[in-house]
Amino acid sequence: MAELRYLPNVVTLLLDLGKCTGCGRCVEVCPHAVFALENHRARIADRDACMECGACARNCPAQALSVRPGVGCAAALILSALRRTPPQECCAESCSCGG
Repeated sequence: MAELRYLPNVVTLLLDLGKCTGCGRCVEVCPHAVFALENHRARIADRDACMECGACARNCPAQALSVRPGVGCAAALILSALRRTPPQECCAESCSCGG
């Protein structure tokens, strides 16, 4: 089966390394292997594989992760379908890149 990929550079996922305790919960709960542990800290290994489900942020005891579920990929795909245009490499009109 081919690896799932989403739109590039649209994910709202943020990791605050200063808060990360290296517990590894994000690695355990992420369904798409977005995270890896390195030097006793989490790192984002594959940002564009993130489907913005929010499992990592909900399960992070240190509150080192944040993501706005469904904002990036889902919004881009829904807006493109409604407008009958190809998906843009931007999450939505409200994002910082000016979509």
